[in-house]
Amino acid sequence: MIRLINLNKSFKSQQVLKDLNLTIPSGKTTVIVGRSGGGKSVLLKHIIGLIRPDSGEIWIEDEELNRLRERDLYRIRKRFGMLFQEGALFDSMTVGENVAFPLREHHRMTHSDVTKVVAEKLALVGLSGIEEKMPSELSGGMRKRVALARAIALDPDILLFDEPTTGLDPIMTASIDHLIIETQQRFQMTCVVISHDIQSVFRIAHNMAMLYEGKIIEEGTPEVFRQSTNRLVQDFLLGRTPETVT
Repeated sequence: MIRLINLNKSFKSQQVLKDLNLTIPSGKTTVIVGRSGGGKSVLLKHIIGLIRPDSGEIWIEDEELNRLRERDLYRIRKRFGMLFQEGALFDSMTVGENVAFPLREHHRMTHSDVTKVVAEKLALVGLSGIEEKMPSELSGGMRKRVALARAIALDPDILLFDEPTTGLDPIMTASIDHLIIETQQRFQMTCVVISHDIQSVFRIAHNMAMLYEGKIIEEGTPEVFRQSTNRLVQDFLLGRTPETVT
């Protein structure tokens, strides 16, 4: 589904991605892990075309993003849904208006059809009947669920999650993990998740990749990671301060 080939990206003098290569399979959940500030969110923004690399290629199936005109890039982005780290709901809009936002932006739908889709998506995330509530009235977990309902409003092929469980307690984290698993299985979506919550990662991942100093240093199934002999991978999984690798 997604191939990243020799990606390089710098911001002023700081090189964030260094000849990065990664293949993300179709219809699976791939989790990208790594230390905070290590470039995971930058990588996610490259995948959706919000940031262009200094060099390298980003393929979505048989289309290379850097070669596309803005109109074609817009078409590709419609295939994506994205759940941002803090949910990124519009505080001035009701829950229903938030979920309806991408429908009104990208489709000419009747008010009745929009209302129907909004109710359907909220039901899928277990929040039926809250269309008139404001985001300020919701708990952190409910806000994440509403954000997910908005992310799947356009029935995307690819769903991106940027730290979906940040700031949640263990019970709510497990609930969001279950929701990610259920959504991926129900729609057979390709999901890409950025996370540093190791328990969460092992619950939801079909495949994992670890980003370290701008490169993918390990890639494979959760079992491959558990058995990895790479000291940096084991330090990360066990929460140890990385030792110097000679």
